[in-house]
Amino acid sequence: MSGHANWFELPADDTARARAFYAGVFGWETSLMGEDYHVITNGAAGAIAPKDAGHTQPRIYFHTTDIEASVRKVAELGGKHDEVLTVPDTGRIAHCADDQGTPFSLYEPQS
Repeated sequence: MSGHANWFELPADDTARARAFYAGVFGWETSLMGEDYHVITNGAAGAIAPKDAGHTQPRIYFHTTDIEASVRKVAELGGKHDEVLTVPDTGRIAHCADDQGTPFSLYEPQS
């Protein structure tokens, strides 16, 4: 099914502090993936990631079965999208914004 939310990322200046906070609030545990990217292992499907200039607010990913068609539709409807990126052993993603500038991302799982 396309369009359902299937991943999120919470950006943090200090990922250790953020992990401690969310562990206290929700009991979340995480597993390190990469240098400082922490996948939640016992809760919602998402991760705690380092904050940077392009990632200052929570990011939600919506599932698509055809990311190329989805980014074309984003553009047709007045939105914007970045380049489609391949994430090894995971799938493909594209960071987008709707026609009012609200950010979201698309995710096409690896087949």
